[in-house]
Amino acid sequence: MYIDSHCHLNRLDLSRYDGDLNRALQAAREAGVSRFLAVAVDLDDCPVLQAIASEHADVGYSVGVHPCEDPDMMARASVEQLCKLAQDPKVWAIGETGLDFYHSTDHIPAQKDCFARHIEAGKQLGKPVIVHTRNAKHDTIDVMRAEQASHGILHCFTEDWETAKAALDLGYYISFSGIISFKNAQSLREVARQVPMDRVLIETDSPYLAPMPYRSKPNEPLYLPFVAQALADVHGISQQELGRITSHNFEQLLARHSTTIKQQKI
Repeated sequence: MYIDSHCHLNRLDLSRYDGDLNRALQAAREAGVSRFLAVAVDLDDCPVLQAIASEHADVGYSVGVHPCEDPDMMARASVEQLCKLAQDPKVWAIGETGLDFYHSTDHIPAQKDCFARHIEAGKQLGKPVIVHTRNAKHDTIDVMRAEQASHGILHCFTEDWETAKAALDLGYYISFSGIISFKNAQSLREVARQVPMDRVLIETDSPYLAPMPYRSKPNEPLYLPFVAQALADVHGISQQELGRITSHNFEQLLARHSTTIKQQKI
């Protein structure tokens, strides 16, 4: 019923499951979560996520380097290296990548260069690019436009309608996390109300940003239905309908991969 479009399965707090990721995934499945996109933050995550995905038919993973990583790690993310690591069919996306000026403005050129390489890799492979942006909305959109980004997700969205519309105009999907459920997130809910329903996704971003009523506690895919409920309330529809819509959207996002590859072969 629900698809977690962004979770960090190799970073979950598994203490309540005696360290067993399988139990955490099973708990989420029993709550209605049918698929999981395990997202990388650096290249060293790739073999770990590959091992997890190989053991679970409902888990895919991404290949990429987060903009808060050190410049050396970002430099390792060449287009060639990203494409090489993404050959596994269980790699559903490239990223997460993007720009983050909240934590540091010391390496802005490195962030932008790395971001551009991820977009190019996504274009070559026909895979969606997962974009993180924080305190960098204008620069993020500028890079996306310059690189002609047209296939991906603006994840854990917290920005204004202007930013959402710019990403939508490029062809991107907008993904909402547990933040949408926070009491002080009314302005975000107003933006979410304007996003077309066929371009909306949901995520946990676990182990971060647990939704209400679990805010400030370790997050996990089990809590995705609470994100769905919060967003369903925004649109005045049932939680189940929101789950159906966002799951269909995710499938459409991935389906563009095979379409792009076919076009490249013609």
